[in-house]
Amino acid sequence: MDESGIRKRKESQNGSTDLTKDNKEVVKAIALQKDVGLLSGICLIVGTMIGSGIFISPKSVLLYSGAVGPCLLIWTACGVLSTLGALCYAELGTMITKSGGEYPYLMEAFGSIVAYLYSWTTIMVLKPSSFAIITLSFAEYASTPFYPGCSPPLIVTKCLAAAAILVITSINCLSVKLASYVQNFFTAAKLLIILVIVVAGIVMLAQGKTENFSNSFDGTTTSFGAIGLAFYNGLWAYDGWNQLNFITEELKNPFRNLPLAIVIGIPLVTVCYVLVNVAYFTVMTTTELLLSPAVAVTFGDRVLYPASWIVPLFVVFSTFGSANGSCFTAGRLVYASGREGHMVKILSYINVKRYTPAPALIFNGVLAIFYTIPADINTLINYFSFAQWFFYGLTALALIVMRFTRKNLDRPVKIPVVLAGIMVLVSCYLVLAPIIDKPELEYLYCTIFIFSGLILYYPFVYRKVNWGRKIMRPITMHLQLLMDVAPPEKTE
Repeated sequence: MDESGIRKRKESQNGSTDLTKDNKEVVKAIALQKDVGLLSGICLIVGTMIGSGIFISPKSVLLYSGAVGPCLLIWTACGVLSTLGALCYAELGTMITKSGGEYPYLMEAFGSIVAYLYSWTTIMVLKPSSFAIITLSFAEYASTPFYPGCSPPLIVTKCLAAAAILVITSINCLSVKLASYVQNFFTAAKLLIILVIVVAGIVMLAQGKTENFSNSFDGTTTSFGAIGLAFYNGLWAYDGWNQLNFITEELKNPFRNLPLAIVIGIPLVTVCYVLVNVAYFTVMTTTELLLSPAVAVTFGDRVLYPASWIVPLFVVFSTFGSANGSCFTAGRLVYASGREGHMVKILSYINVKRYTPAPALIFNGVLAIFYTIPADINTLINYFSFAQWFFYGLTALALIVMRFTRKNLDRPVKIPVVLAGIMVLVSCYLVLAPIIDKPELEYLYCTIFIFSGLILYYPFVYRKVNWGRKIMRPITMHLQLLMDVAPPEKTE
């Protein structure tokens, strides 16, 4: 196309006859913008971490730990481990300022194959299944008030979860700023309900409700695998401490805001989680807590009546906000993987008007809807944690490896390498302990699925077969026109 043709095309798109100006507009339209500041970064971490876990996982952590004392210790230890992991990611995120979470770090340390296997597993299973788990929790809490005395029908919760996925995906496709505002609002809401629960718990303690804390270590489990499963469920509630690393390219001043958001956000969540669990045990025995269908709602019914309705309402807010954060970051991993050629290129395209990675977000949303169909929350949590902690450990190992292989890289944040070593050892324990204690086929299926990605890697990524490109070219063109998207371009 000649210059006059280009000028006419740009005039029709932007209403301008200044070719230089139009070029700048086009570049801006097809690049993700740095719209996330420190407050939004903290809200993304806190808002994604505090989701359904604190309202569901107390039962699972208590079940596997066996008593109140070890249950509270495990919640505290999970917070410490999450902080250690996040500090490792702070060094990696300020050293390699690319979006995509663990993906660019594994690429830099171990090469294309390891990074591809991570993106394959995370994009196809971990991220959408996590999104599905959170929205199923949202649906359970949102529908429970309409079915007093019984559990909501499964079809209702699954349809409501699918509707929530559609709404959240649409919000994230419309605007990055809108998604950030939604995240900030729901983070404030969930901190408010946690404050209400904690204050109520303090009042109950002041009234002498401490009987559940006497002999709090009686009945403690000694099973190697059970402790690992207790940590699985506790750490699932903490999952989200690495979320800011998925959007590093959109973070304002990442060298300052990334580590600062981590240092503020994760200790805040840890304190909230421990105090909320203490509050639960002031009004419920271990047996009552294990039998409760919704721990937070039971607490509200006993302590906050007649205003107990605020608890399920704010739990719904909490899970919705966490799902929004999960969707926000998952889209960036899909986008980064598509940009590197590890996924189809259309997934790396950006909407030219709204500056969002719409194809990546839609792809993640569609997969999440499929995961709501057969979903059992506890099975998904165990499956999710097994694979996720394998990659967490591998990423911590990447930090150690790059201390020797990438000495020339600038490290604005540099942590003691022993912290990364601890993360590697803890990850190995969390991956191996349940398998050794109680081998199950789901772990084998997970391993097979991870390495099955190599079947697609060899022809489509390594060899780049021509027939694959011929098939994708017309599909990409039609999807590009349908969604009004374009390939990303580098900006200064």
